[in-house]
Parts: sequence; structure tokens; C-alpha cells
Amino acid sequence: MQLFSFKVYKVYFFLLIGLVFFGPLAIPSFAAESRIGFVDIQKAVLGTKEWKKNFEIFKKDFAKEKKKIKARENRIKKMLQDLNKQSFVLDPELKKKKEDRFRKEKIAFERYLKDQNDEFGKNEKEITQKILIKMMKVIKKIGKEKKYTMILEEKVVLYHDRGNDLTALATKTYDRSNK
Repeated sequence: MQLFSFKVYKVYFFLLIGLVFFGPLAIPSFAAESRIGFVDIQKAVLGTKEWKKNFEIFKKDFAKEKKKIKARENRIKKMLQDLNKQSFVLDPELKKKKEDRFRKEKIAFERYLKDQNDEFGKNEKEITQKILIKMMKVIKKIGKEKKYTMILEEKVVLYHDRGNDLTALATKTYDRSNK
């Protein structure tokens, strides 16, 4: 049983010959017309004045909350120390009540800590997302004005000419348009 006929090989042969002779001619004509830029989007967003201003506010709020957390943590540690010191002399019923109170405080603290971490993470993500959406519009505008065929995220490219890096331009343009 024959899988391929001679005609199929003939077609493959002519396709191969066509690619060898005409393939290199097609690529340079496309490359001559195309213009590709690159942006490190994370660096561009983090470099904006708006992000820096919002992050300073975020850091101040975080520092305040960190002080509250530290005070609450110290209170729980003190409860544990007192419980350990008094455990041998306390009435078993009173000891159980103090242990239950300590466990409840500790669980409440852990929940509070998780909630605060989630809240701060969510806030940071919202700040960054809001700026990222605006940054994408700025990058599209730069692409149209400078007549780029495409602008790629720098992290997905193995190599590119640094002359085509538009990160600083994107940040400056964003800052000018979002005062």
C-alpha cells in the first residue's frame, strides 16, 4: 500500500523551490515598512507622577495600620505571657476562661490581619489598574503619532534594539496628559 503518490511529492518539491527563491524577497519588503516599538509597561506605570503620589498616600496609610497591628499584637503577646505565668496558680475554671478569651483574641487578630492585607492588596491593585488603563491609551496614541506598526511589551521579547524602547516616552507623555 502506497501512502503518497508521485504527484504529492511533485507538489511538495515545487512548494519548496518556491519558498527557497521567493520567500526571502517577501520578508525584507515587510520589514522595511514595519516599525516596532517596545515598552516595559510596569516600569512605565510605576514611573508616573500619579502612581508615585498615590503610592505615598498608600504607604502612609499602611504605616498607620502597621502601628495599630503592632499594638494589638503586643496586647495578645502580653495576654499569653500572663496566662503562662498564672497557669499553675489559677483556678481551672478561670484558667479555661482566660485561655478561651486568648484564643478568641488571637483568631480575631488573625482575621483582622488577613482582612487588612487583602484590603491593602486590593487598593494597590486598583490604583495600578486605573493608571494602567490610562497608560494603554497613551501608548496607543504614541503608536499612531509616531507611525509604529506595533508596540510590544518588553518582557515578552528576547532581544530588541534599545533605540526602540518607548518606556520613558510613555511615562513622560502620561505625566503631561494627566496633570
